[in-house]
Amino acid sequence: MEFLSSRVIIRPQDPERSLTFYRDTLGLAVYREFPGGTVFFLGNGLLELSGQGSTGPGQDVVLWLQVRDMTKAAAELAGKGVPITREARTEPWGLTEMWIADPDGLRIVLVEVPADHPIRRDPR
Repeated sequence: MEFLSSRVIIRPQDPERSLTFYRDTLGLAVYREFPGGTVFFLGNGLLELSGQGSTGPGQDVVLWLQVRDMTKAAAELAGKGVPITREARTEPWGLTEMWIADPDGLRIVLVEVPADHPIRRDPR
């Protein structure tokens, strides 16, 4: 089996509110738009908002977004009125994580990989 592409699909309860959050508040760049949906660049992946959901996200789903500078990201989000659900802290595995949520409550983990973290080393 060969996979050629992938994306995360979110069915927001209020599509316009979520579009505003991901496009304007988080500042994700638009990859493409189509009737009933928008696809955003998400680092090396894609995030699609399409359709309309009715139940909201489950607690077992988390969106993981790596940022270059956690301090700047936190300040920018605070300036835009985004509630921080858990302040940034260094986890036992060495990554700095801060939690926010989208308008429907989808948990979003913002992650900064410190310069000295093993993830940054090229094992080749």
